[in-house]
Amino acid sequence: MEQPDPPLPQGGDAGDGRYGETVFPPGHTGEDERIDLGALAYDGTTSARLGKLGVGPGWRCLDVGAGTGTVARRLLDRFGVASVLAVDRDVRFLAARPVPGLTALEADVTDPDFDPGRFHLVHARFVLMHLPARRELIGRLSRLLAPGGVLVLGDAVDLTSAGAGDTAYSRVMRAMWQGLRDTIGTDITWVPEYPRLLRAAGLTSVAAEMYVPPLVPGSAISRFWADTWRRAQDAMTATGLVDDATVEEAVRCLESPDCAELSAGMITAWGRRPPERTP
Repeated sequence: MEQPDPPLPQGGDAGDGRYGETVFPPGHTGEDERIDLGALAYDGTTSARLGKLGVGPGWRCLDVGAGTGTVARRLLDRFGVASVLAVDRDVRFLAARPVPGLTALEADVTDPDFDPGRFHLVHARFVLMHLPARRELIGRLSRLLAPGGVLVLGDAVDLTSAGAGDTAYSRVMRAMWQGLRDTIGTDITWVPEYPRLLRAAGLTSVAAEMYVPPLVPGSAISRFWADTWRRAQDAMTATGLVDDATVEEAVRCLESPDCAELSAGMITAWGRRPPERTP
């Protein structure tokens, strides 16, 4: 029997906020640029997996938590899919970059009434890690698949910060995950369970892979972390694990060719809805 989602941490306002309302509001100057830096780091890996899964012409696609729409536009431009419904709680970045075949829908996927149709591909990247009732959401997203359709989920995994040596970088990464958990409920500890959860949702041909982008000065991922830390700095320092000086020391590490640290990465997992059987 599947266990319920673990409770969010107790005390204070843990998990009471939302991703786009407290730490990373879309109206904050440069938020679209921060999202784009993350896309630059991971879009290649995502595109490679979608291609191997056979995404192509005729496919109707749903991109959940579409952000600035980089994946949605790649689906149209590179893979020639028929259409992409790009969903986010705030679609200002999608509306600012319209392309033929792309429809932006402002919606909350945690709403029990969210049911925009059936799709050959349902994709969500760096979304579920920020949301409660994650197991329930995986089941709900799997039910949006047409027979034979594929669900592709990607979320963060951190291989080092919990057990790494005591450096400014590792302390800041630990403080970031704790600060995001305390404020908006982010939890990446369950992400390695993706394959099992996809099977539990009734999907087949389940598999997963992991990618960790290299931390080199000036890279998209290094700039992404520096920007993310500064935007989340109040939440991070509130944990008591770091102070402002430690954050700045970690940012300098990212800018140095001698920064011998390992970035957090991404687990991508996928599974297919079984085709309908002919009587």
